[in-house]
Amino acid sequence: MNDDFLYRDVPALGPRLFRLGLATNYGVEGVDLEWALDQGVNYIFWTPKARQITPSLKSALKRDRESLILACGPTTGYFGGGVRRACERLLKKLGTDYLDIFQLFWLGRTSAWTPSTIEALVSLRESGKVRAIGVSIHDRKRAGKLAQDSPLDMLMVRYNAAHTGAEQDIFPHITERKPAIVAYTATRWRGLLKRPKGWSGPVMTASDCYRFCLSNPHVDIVLTGPKNRQQLQENLANLRKKGPLSREENDWIRDFGQIVHRDSSRFTFGF
Repeated sequence: MNDDFLYRDVPALGPRLFRLGLATNYGVEGVDLEWALDQGVNYIFWTPKARQITPSLKSALKRDRESLILACGPTTGYFGGGVRRACERLLKKLGTDYLDIFQLFWLGRTSAWTPSTIEALVSLRESGKVRAIGVSIHDRKRAGKLAQDSPLDMLMVRYNAAHTGAEQDIFPHITERKPAIVAYTATRWRGLLKRPKGWSGPVMTASDCYRFCLSNPHVDIVLTGPKNRQQLQENLANLRKKGPLSREENDWIRDFGQIVHRDSSRFTFGF
């Protein structure tokens, strides 16, 4: 396997990245986290909902802090003071001196981009309590503007075979500042894993979804949110085995994604 596909150096985020990041709030347990770390996974997206893995995460941070990239943030982030206090609480809860990425979640809905929140994020970075600042955001055009002109080190954006708009609205704007790009909703809330009506060709697997994201040179990391160890094992094994998409795979996946996008009308959550 070509290491350039599985690994990437992203200076703003610290150590060399294994490009499949683990979202921990969909069912994996602490022992699954430990297994993933043993396999080389080192980007961990954690929220307070992932209580079941918190003890194992704290142990891993204490054991080998510099090898891990921990991304987390406040449940809500509307005011600068609240953002600062949330960071202090997370540092204490996780028993670490710094957070690798401190991000506002779902910008425009559960957090706000205002002078006070911007100042709070920047001051936390300058203080060393966080190493990088970011946001998760669904508004692609706004994300493109933030990529072009903001202090952000990272953007976590929706990108998958059914939602390719980031290729026009976001990726062209990262060439100068080069914020890290983390893709999520790779399976389109598992909608890309089902056969659409009238489709007679192959159906995407979860690993196809991750390979699609990582085959785009602008994507640094894609998140997987497995429910259990088996899903996590399959995702890692297939990613290592298959590598980047061939031209033929890219063509059928894009055709498949367009049909899924056209036929889907309900919004559900998941990675």
